Amino acid sequence: MKLSSQLVAVVDDDESVRESLPDLLKELGFSAVVFTSAEEILASNIVQNTRCFILDVTMPGMTGPDLQVQLARRGVSTPIIYITAQKDEALRSRLIAKGAVACLFKPFSDAALQDALRLAIGWP
Repeated sequence: MKLSSQLVAVVDDDESVRESLPDLLKELGFSAVVFTSAEEILASNIVQNTRCFILDVTMPGMTGPDLQVQLARRGVSTPIIYITAQKDEALRSRLIAKGAVACLFKPFSDAALQDALRLAIGWP
């Protein structure tokens, strides 16, 4: 599997995450694109070409879980990894029960992200 052909979309209203996470993804061999909101990614033409979504749970307007519902309504079953500053195990359990591959608490380690990506796309 050629990792450079794997597009990961990051949706987070936190500018520091939008700046740092794509750099890490690129170091891991992925292509990355960032969006400031759920509404922005839904209005883009990138959704069908995305191999994995990394979504913030809490954002102004449409939340990450709201976006997951909208994607499902559009027939999109691309794996989702959530990231959140809310260190809430019950929240993590609910998100995974609703189909997320993983829910990482910010700040998360590079290794935790790698493990979640392995689960999401079967990356070795």
